[in-house]
Amino acid sequence: MSINGTVKNGDLFIFYGLLKRGALGMPDTIDLDSAGEFLGNCRFRANLYSLGTFPGVVAGDTLCHGMLYRLDRAEIAAALDAFEEVVADDPDASLYHRKRTIVMNDDGDETGQIAWIYIYNKPVDNASFIANGNWPLARTNRSTESRDT
Repeated sequence: MSINGTVKNGDLFIFYGLLKRGALGMPDTIDLDSAGEFLGNCRFRANLYSLGTFPGVVAGDTLCHGMLYRLDRAEIAAALDAFEEVVADDPDASLYHRKRTIVMNDDGDETGQIAWIYIYNKPVDNASFIANGNWPLARTNRSTESRDT
């Protein structure tokens, strides 16, 4: 088991960056369409920051935008963790941690669902806070960088 917990078939994920369906620069090395299903828009509570060409969320109270995804093939979780630079045996070296969070609707009401989300694991002192909680789909493409959620 990794530091982030075991992912099972049917688990939900919230994607808030380039893993959102339709995001410019979504990695072509992870076939999300064949490994599960995008279920639609959702919300969650955190603080969203721009880290240059990718976003990160940390603990906070902003009602952020995300896309809810059901993972039907748990084996793809390793590729998602690798993309997010999760180092299973070294939490301090990980760029992100995968944690569970409460899924909300547009009004900020809990839906009764719990989903995995990638939480940024580094300081955000020099990052730009995104007050509206929404990382746009058409953000700059990061052709050589391997960061985003």
